[in-house]
Amino acid sequence: MSAVDLSSDAGLVAMVLLTVNILLGLILSARYNPVRNWPHRRVPVFDIHNWTAYVALALVLLHPILLLLSKSAGFRVIDILWPLHSPKQTLYNCLGATAFYCVVFVVVTSYFRLKLGSRLWKKLHYVSYVAAGFLFVHGILIDPELKDAGPDLLDGEKILVEVCALLIVSATIWRVRYQPKKRSLAASVRKVDYEAV
Repeated sequence: MSAVDLSSDAGLVAMVLLTVNILLGLILSARYNPVRNWPHRRVPVFDIHNWTAYVALALVLLHPILLLLSKSAGFRVIDILWPLHSPKQTLYNCLGATAFYCVVFVVVTSYFRLKLGSRLWKKLHYVSYVAAGFLFVHGILIDPELKDAGPDLLDGEKILVEVCALLIVSATIWRVRYQPKKRSLAASVRKVDYEAV
């Protein structure tokens, strides 16, 4: 297995973990209660959400670093940090680097969540969707063998990326649709309480 293959695998595992992380974040934002609902037991969703972010961040960092070990890839440290002149697939590498910097931003601001305050932190946390967008486009378009071949959208790795993207889009739509119902329910409860007084 070459360094390029290991890099590709690290990127795919990071993408799956980030997908799980965003899905858990959506569950947390909906205040889903696993004790009251399925699986009817205490599940440390918040802790799992945090740890998937940390492990994914490490893998996102490892993903390009492994390219430094490949002589055929020709990447230098500057190509990893600032891929505007990377030797292969420059645009797709820039998309990946943007996703990486967005993930770093989300993890770092989450670490300072209490100091930032809940309202500001929530707004900053939306950058995770930007990261996901760049990550999925990077994963779909880039040639995992770095041979500048066009994307084979029916390749197993590409299908995994596409399924993860579809999961995030579907879950986000569910969450956006769920929010107004939750607010209107709370408003109707307040209205009933007000009329009772």
